[in-house]
Amino acid sequence: MPAVAGTESVETRDSWMIAFATVAMLALAAGAPLTVVIGLVPISETLGSGRSLPSLATSLAYLGTGLGGVLCGLLASRYGQKAVAVLGGVSILLGLGLASLGQSWSLLLGIGLGVGLFGNGALFAPMVAYVSLWFDRRRGTALALVSSGQYIAGFMWPFVFERSIAAFGWQATMLAYGLMASAIILALGTLVLKPAPGPIGGPGSIRIVADRRVLGMRPNVALAVLSACSFLCCVPMAMPAAHLVAFCGDLGIAASRGALMLSVLLLAAFISRQFWGWLSDRIGGLWTVFLGSLAQVAGMLGFLATQDEAGLFFVAAAYGLGFGGIVPAYVLAVRALFPAAEAAWRVPALLFVSLSGMAFGAWLAGAIHDRVGFYAAAWWVGILVNLVQIGIIAGLLWRQSREGRLA
Repeated sequence: MPAVAGTESVETRDSWMIAFATVAMLALAAGAPLTVVIGLVPISETLGSGRSLPSLATSLAYLGTGLGGVLCGLLASRYGQKAVAVLGGVSILLGLGLASLGQSWSLLLGIGLGVGLFGNGALFAPMVAYVSLWFDRRRGTALALVSSGQYIAGFMWPFVFERSIAAFGWQATMLAYGLMASAIILALGTLVLKPAPGPIGGPGSIRIVADRRVLGMRPNVALAVLSACSFLCCVPMAMPAAHLVAFCGDLGIAASRGALMLSVLLLAAFISRQFWGWLSDRIGGLWTVFLGSLAQVAGMLGFLATQDEAGLFFVAAAYGLGFGGIVPAYVLAVRALFPAAEAAWRVPALLFVSLSGMAFGAWLAGAIHDRVGFYAAAWWVGILVNLVQIGIIAGLLWRQSREGRLA
């Protein structure tokens, strides 16, 4: 919750130093699964599989990141965020090294366990919860900045990976990136991170007051509904992000242009996320989710409306501007609705479900393509799922307004 006027704020210069260091770490961690996204076609050719196998690896990275966030969030509350960040940096190197062996099992195991479960799982959700404890006045702005690491990765790495894969192959690219990313993450984690000023929580704080209500529901029920919404909106969110390069290839657009288009999409998402973060500090997390979800549906419709290169560049940018603020707005809503002592497990739990939606969406788009031979069917499925989520969020907003009237 925002700091009350006249009280001391937890925000200091250290808060922003930690936030910016976290952004850098997450941008490096999020680059690891992009090696599969950019190398989807050559990986499938090397392994002699369809696109569903590397798509499954991407899905396992999302799923592992979500599950690992819950596990590593509890580890962070016991051993500290610095120790968990070190675990993440080492795991990314080991995971990409295993994936680069060039076998189907090693790709799935390396990306799912190394890059996902113990890599990004240790660095994404626990770090977001950790940074949220360093802010009270500008928490939405800080969460938007920190959770933009994946978009910075999406802007920086696709073109680099596309050129590297073309020159040296996807296996060498994975190994070299793992070495670089791990070294920088370990340095930042050990030098910058320190205990947070607020309560971390953990297993001992996982308890519910019997008469407490959140949006008119029991707290765990309210979290479950919010998490279900995050799953539904992340299904379509993952589809263009995981398949844009391959989609462009199907339309006869060069892989280098597809990688550039993905960079444009994620750069737009990074820029817009800062705006959505500023707005969420003023209108609240739930309203930001609602407006961002409407914008995401409009962007998905754009991918159905055009198939020429110039039009797709415009649609990719517009899509990124729309969906950029949704996930941190969910985190802001959780922090506003639940005590800070529960942040270490409630935030990772919600992000686990969100990333499960990303995992399902990335796999689903590949599976639909393999079945029907084109991506338009996947875009329509994503739009329908998104509309269901918007309806549920509208109901939560009604409950929130009713609580405000009764207060």
